[in-house]
Amino acid sequence: MAKITFKFEDGSDVHFFASEGENLLDIARDANVAIDAPCSGNAACGKCRVKLLSGELDSKKTSHITREEYDEGWRLACTSKIIDDIEVLVPQSASAYKSRMKVADLSSADEVAIFEDAKKAIQEAGIELKNSLEIVEVSMAVPSLDDTMPDNERFVLALKKIVGNEVLITLPYHVIRILPDKLREGDFKLKALIRRATKTVFVYDLFTLNEKVTVGGLAIDIGTTTVSALIIDMFTGEVLAKASEGNGQIQFGADVINRIIESTKPGGKERLQDAVIKGTINPLVRQMCKSIGISTNSIYRMCVAGNTTMNHLLMGINADPIRKEPYIPAFYKTNSFYASDVNIDINPDAHIIVAPNIGSYVGGDITAGTLTSMIWNRPEFSLFIDLGTNGELVFGNSDFLMSCACSAGPAFEGGDISCGMRATDGAIEACVIDKETMEPTFEIIGEEGTKAVGLCGSGIIDLISELYTTGIINPKGKFVREGKRVVHDENGMGSYILVFAESAASVKNIEISEVDIDNFVRAKGAIFSAIRTMLTALDFTVDMIDDVYVAGGIGSGINMKNAVTIGMFPDIPLEKFHYIGNSSLSGAYSMLLSTQAERKTYEIARNMTYMELSTVPTYMDEFVACCFIPHTDSGLFPSVTLK
Repeated sequence: MAKITFKFEDGSDVHFFASEGENLLDIARDANVAIDAPCSGNAACGKCRVKLLSGELDSKKTSHITREEYDEGWRLACTSKIIDDIEVLVPQSASAYKSRMKVADLSSADEVAIFEDAKKAIQEAGIELKNSLEIVEVSMAVPSLDDTMPDNERFVLALKKIVGNEVLITLPYHVIRILPDKLREGDFKLKALIRRATKTVFVYDLFTLNEKVTVGGLAIDIGTTTVSALIIDMFTGEVLAKASEGNGQIQFGADVINRIIESTKPGGKERLQDAVIKGTINPLVRQMCKSIGISTNSIYRMCVAGNTTMNHLLMGINADPIRKEPYIPAFYKTNSFYASDVNIDINPDAHIIVAPNIGSYVGGDITAGTLTSMIWNRPEFSLFIDLGTNGELVFGNSDFLMSCACSAGPAFEGGDISCGMRATDGAIEACVIDKETMEPTFEIIGEEGTKAVGLCGSGIIDLISELYTTGIINPKGKFVREGKRVVHDENGMGSYILVFAESAASVKNIEISEVDIDNFVRAKGAIFSAIRTMLTALDFTVDMIDDVYVAGGIGSGINMKNAVTIGMFPDIPLEKFHYIGNSSLSGAYSMLLSTQAERKTYEIARNMTYMELSTVPTYMDEFVACCFIPHTDSGLFPSVTLK
């Protein structure tokens, strides 16, 4: 056995033992060491860089590492095999995706505004902000030698006087276990938290009359890259806590296909499920509950919004048929899951609401987002775009809705980009370049003084737009100007240095290369070609779009003008664009708080037409035409000009 020591820039280290010939990236995963590998170890992304400090690795040089870097000890973990004892440095850039958990400051109006807006919008649409949970006071006669009825029957009879004699009442184990103590502690008067349906009542919990009760609900957006969550008061809708963290599954690949493939390996489903539940959701829940001083058992309902694959992997269900023709998931809609089924650390009897999927690649995150975008309630023709690890679109109005998904890849959340990262501390989220000097000015997410780690989606959009409008790159994404910011590697590949290594929180320059630009141009091309294809199928043109609602956590906001400049969005008046943030989470919040909103989401999903772009003959032609800045047909972007 060989001893593997992973060292980190903060001075800490992790020790692990492995056999000769084992892959270093696999060892890191087993040791719970966060090393970014968006390509899931296919040597395609070059992000799993580590530095060999001592010992020897069987590791061939790749195009992602220069000869000079290789001589300094830099290796790709995915192409390295163990020979003997080693020490390797894991740089901050390798674990940027696994950023620290972020618990929101709810004293900031911006943090809760989207949810207050969601409440207001669904109320204005005539949807009642009420769910099936309620607290009732139950009083019973005290037992005596003349009245020896058992506690459970005594309680049920008293409760039926409130809810109706014909109702079937269910007392789960937890309630039966605490019933004797609660009855006697409260002198046979208590409060019961119940879920009332037409002919059934489920009793969740019991409290004495003077006990303070928090009835919490958990809303979760399970993104391919990021998991965001809320705890709310189920009666008032108040947001009690909010937090986010990188999806632990990302260690198995940045995209859903790589994760599905990983899940088919022995023990794969369990690894993927554990990564998102034990590694991500449960720590989020515990930290949020701690921040507001409540027990995790005080969360009695949960709503999940995620894409179709994320829903399957969360539940430990085989997702492989999703990626294979004819692309059939195990479910679109289900309401049969409970927290205890998947070991989520909330009340074990908590019901899990799953926002419905409508296609293999259009999931509950989009149906939940469509709900909160309100395009289903307006006569105007609106376009809803969710920019995440994949790009999903919905177009329509109160009469019809059509949706599709495009293979944008993970570029909008930093994947496939050498210096890309998700929108968290250290990410450059906005950028401007001086035309004459080519010097950049940028904004970094985080506290004042935070050093740059990489680029998130909104920053990449700005950077490519600025490089194009200042004439540093041509419409093909190739560098055509020279200067200290523009460098070329040994193969002649050009790059623009945004932050030099000595000023960055990394061991190398933060730069964007022609390969990165090409990857992002393909991603933006997938979005615009999907828009064009869907509109053409409906016999619409872009000038018939009344509003565009853009969602996604790719930064604090998107510079819509720059997104139009690079050819990602249609060239229509900028006032028609609206950035609505994480609509998936606000949709899950609405479904959690309101039973009518939950039913409306099911109705939206049921009535939405799904277009499979791969079956449309013209889609590929549209896509190829979009792989240019802004487009091969410049007439589609009349407002785009150079500085």
